Amino acid sequence: MPALLLVAIALGLSNLAAAIGLGVAGVDASTRLRTGLVFGGFETGMPLAGLLLGHGLAPALGSATRWIGATLLIACGAHGLLQAARGATTPGRPAPGGADRVLTTGTLLVTGLALSVDNLAVGFALGAYHVALVLAVVVIGVVSVALSLGGLELGARLGTRTGERGELLAGLILIAVGAALACGAA
Repeated sequence: MPALLLVAIALGLSNLAAAIGLGVAGVDASTRLRTGLVFGGFETGMPLAGLLLGHGLAPALGSATRWIGATLLIACGAHGLLQAARGATTPGRPAPGGADRVLTTGTLLVTGLALSVDNLAVGFALGAYHVALVLAVVVIGVVSVALSLGGLELGARLGTRTGERGELLAGLILIAVGAALACGAA
């Protein structure tokens, strides 16, 4: 169980970092809940898919999963930077008065996928160690949701200090998380 908990924390740290980035720009309560559920679902689902797919695909996928995830995160961050550079208030973006932003479900799904695609390999490894499937799903899911929600809260607190530059900072954080994934640090 301690090893599984450490794996769950390690998997959830990239969610924590990305959630801080999203929270900096400001999100409403509904988006916080959706973010926690989407990130937790992907963090739980990808290792589960890895367990179910088995060891046969692990060599074929190799490090490609890390690069795919990193590219998607960097693209999400770059999109945020472009939106911040435009400075226009559009649906789903903060109003000049600092109102909370509502992220689209599509954006959350792409970000969740990007953060968790490399976790397929973790599922392969868990299968090799004969970890109880239900226990792994519950532990990874709970830890991921908790870290995601904590990251959103921390990001929101940072966002109040960064003011209108919050979305710019959010994009930079997502790019940094993507770069860390590409380097194998996350």
